[in-house]
Amino acid sequence: MTLVNAAHHDGSALYVDNQAPGLGDTVGLRARVPVAAGVSNVYVRFLRDGEPHFVEAKVEAGTNGECWWRAEVDLRNPVTNYRFLLRREHGGYSWLNGTGGHEHEVTDDEDFRITTFAPPPAWAQEAVVYEIFPDRFAASGVRRDLPGWAVPCNWYDSKVAEHGPLAPTQVFGGDLPGMEAHLDHVQDLGPNVIYLTPFFRATSVHRYDAETFGSVDPLLGGDQALASLAASAHKRGIRLLGDLTTNHSGSNHEWFKAAQAGPSAPERGFYYWEDGAPGYACWYDHPSLPKFNYASSLLWERLISGPGSVTARWLQPPYSLDGWRVDVANMTGRYGVDDFNSEIARAMRSAMAVASPEALLIAEYGHDFTDEVRGDGWHGVMNYAGFTKPAWAWLAPADSSIMFLGQPVEIPRTSGKLMARNMAEFMGRVPWRVATHHFSLLSSHDTPRIRTVTGDASAMRVGAALLFTFPGIPMVFSGDEIALQGVTGEGSRKPFPWDRTDTWDHETLRAYKELIALRKSSTALRSGGFRWVYAGDDALAYLREAPGERVLVLLARAPGGPITLDASQVGWSGEAENCFGDAVISAKNARVTLPGDGPTAQIWRLG
Repeated sequence: MTLVNAAHHDGSALYVDNQAPGLGDTVGLRARVPVAAGVSNVYVRFLRDGEPHFVEAKVEAGTNGECWWRAEVDLRNPVTNYRFLLRREHGGYSWLNGTGGHEHEVTDDEDFRITTFAPPPAWAQEAVVYEIFPDRFAASGVRRDLPGWAVPCNWYDSKVAEHGPLAPTQVFGGDLPGMEAHLDHVQDLGPNVIYLTPFFRATSVHRYDAETFGSVDPLLGGDQALASLAASAHKRGIRLLGDLTTNHSGSNHEWFKAAQAGPSAPERGFYYWEDGAPGYACWYDHPSLPKFNYASSLLWERLISGPGSVTARWLQPPYSLDGWRVDVANMTGRYGVDDFNSEIARAMRSAMAVASPEALLIAEYGHDFTDEVRGDGWHGVMNYAGFTKPAWAWLAPADSSIMFLGQPVEIPRTSGKLMARNMAEFMGRVPWRVATHHFSLLSSHDTPRIRTVTGDASAMRVGAALLFTFPGIPMVFSGDEIALQGVTGEGSRKPFPWDRTDTWDHETLRAYKELIALRKSSTALRSGGFRWVYAGDDALAYLREAPGERVLVLLARAPGGPITLDASQVGWSGEAENCFGDAVISAKNARVTLPGDGPTAQIWRLG
């Protein structure tokens, strides 16, 4: 299915004049419309104070069988919904909105959105993230006394438990000094941000059951080890993100213990108390994870908004974290009739802006987030729903037995057309600035490994090419670059085999390095617009476009026939630099032909 001749608009610099407008600004909006579409007039329909208004666009430029239409819209509301009405020469019209072109009436829910909120930190547009689960990345060898809950394990000889009570208690000895000693690997690979899963003292190796938010777990080296890691990372140009549980604490947390002292304890209001066992509300009915009650103003002060709050403190020296990833952000502040969620997101954003104006705030969402990210709270989300799931469903084999990210079904095998549609719907329902600050990921510490999902290393590398060329912030779970495997989230948390390089997939490692370097060198891949140009069952092609640069990406999961596109519409001028892969594209009679072999990923910079 060729898509290159469709009308197009997105929130990138080619289509929106001002990438960070303020309230009251006037912004120029452009639509790219093929001449063959027979469009006589273009209007921008936008909402002002809830009422639709229309402004007529004018032809600004025309080339290669396309017209560029431009209109100006004044921004009187923090969020302005808009879409384009395309009037045809011979009667009738169609709509162009965030999910594409439509011949029928559409809802405002799928409109493009432009916001006047403060933009995310500029560095985030350049970011490539490397996720580290501290206990399994690297060990310094320092012997430390283990708490009673911990089961000591050998780095190479102990098997990682995938289920049961042993899974959260295995300690392999990874720590922050070990991580610091292996920063060369991160720097050589290319990521410029490290995201650490929780480092607070806790009663499990995952540490989402914090005993305190006031100190780093001694098993990881303590407070000084985090300060040292942060300083070393920052010297290398690598930023550091922490992981904060705003939904719950551990049942051994100092606040929860104080709350249990009696009804008069100041911390009593931090939690929900109930008559049935265990006597309090908790995350997913786990008694070890009591849920916070944000009706307490004191909780707000200590955790979110106070000058010395948990949110603010760790962003300041000597730790100087560069932001937070928020665990189960979708559930935070929600219980029964209570819903403080959006207020919490905005308050965290404000507190972080005061403590460290360049800090990034990312929310964990495992499902649809599109109604809850406008750009005034979370800068973006972990994009499982709009990236991971459609990518898995396209890359996984037809007989996959792996469960589909929390759903009671195995991963389906879908066509490229469905993958493109799925991704377009999630991208089109949020402001462009939010969509480009989601974490795109193929796997994480909570999922099976992408190498296991694909069942094939070449298909995994196709997924890697998608990861590093798609809008958003690419996130790599440590070990994916050498094709570690794992069927479950717990089983994926394997120690990094530093001394067994013969087990590494060096071809995959080379591909990750090349793709990360390519992304970092390309304005179009980091911040350019996005246009699907072809979607078939087994092959996909899209353009990333910025002023002065156009990149064409071809992904194929299986062998197939050549793909032929209109050369002028993809920006072909007779020159193309192959940036990844080694295929040569050719043109004849104003058509450009892409190779049909596969599995493959090919990336060209078009002249």
